[in-house]
Amino acid sequence: MGDVTQPFIGQPGPAGLPCCKLGNPRTRIMVMRTLALLLVAGFTLGRADAGAQVRPAAGQRVVLVTGATSGLGREVAVRLAASGAHVIIHGRDSARAREVLDAIAQGGKGSARFYAADLANNADIRRFAGEVLRDYSRLDVLVNNAGIGSTPNERSVTPDGVEMRMQVNYLSNVLLTRLLLPRLLASTPARVVNVSSLSAAPVDFTDVMITRGFSGGRAYGQSKLAQVMFTIDLAAELEGKGVTVNALHPATMMPTGMVLRGGYTPRSTIDDGARAVMHLVMDPDVGTGQFFNGMNVGRAHAQAYDPAVRAQLRELSERLVGLR
Repeated sequence: MGDVTQPFIGQPGPAGLPCCKLGNPRTRIMVMRTLALLLVAGFTLGRADAGAQVRPAAGQRVVLVTGATSGLGREVAVRLAASGAHVIIHGRDSARAREVLDAIAQGGKGSARFYAADLANNADIRRFAGEVLRDYSRLDVLVNNAGIGSTPNERSVTPDGVEMRMQVNYLSNVLLTRLLLPRLLASTPARVVNVSSLSAAPVDFTDVMITRGFSGGRAYGQSKLAQVMFTIDLAAELEGKGVTVNALHPATMMPTGMVLRGGYTPRSTIDDGARAVMHLVMDPDVGTGQFFNGMNVGRAHAQAYDPAVRAQLRELSERLVGLR
């Protein structure tokens, strides 16, 4: 009868694939090459879709990091995953996000999923928050890290007419945190970490959008000081409810894109900044309502500790993002 034991076209061959007769050496080579190509194609597709439908395991800590596709945010996301967490990666660039997801997958411990959103657009922030609330039954930590530096030294505004740094560095934090707060409260103990800066410019309520005397440094400093004021206010509001809220200046002049684009000489490392952020995410005794300078409790600009100023800023902020 001949080669009756060899599979033919229409019969299942290796890996359940139909194939031709394998007795011929040339045929075997063709089959093996085809299988290799299929495996490579499958691996490549898996990388391209990495994290698309990844879900956290039962009991796995879930952490959202904004601006997680580069610089400090990327390093924090990778370290969080290495600790075993499931990381919600936020950014705008899917190609850079894929690199972060690949790095996390290669680490072999935690997991991650990417969501794109433009923090300059309140409607997009609302969409993003809605997707997170839809896809996750828990949220243990929110790290508000995304931001725009002091350069370029040009004033720009969002489609809603809000000064760009005030929106991205500060108001987006207010809106996203408020929208996700029910999930944080349902996941206690939970944490909010706001990545701020020692740079500070007092908020001038007669010209919050800096239409006069604009400078990128002033806009950046104002947005970062507002972030600290939000931190202090929210921590007081949530006192005793199981959600701690802290802000920090992670490190001075790390070699991030923000610093390098400004032409500044780095004075610290991304490792320095990442360790400071991880301290607030992971360590048990960091308290709440604090402003940290690196790993230690620091002191922000005096305006941050004025309750009347914070109340005025809160009313304005919630009106600007549509919460009032």
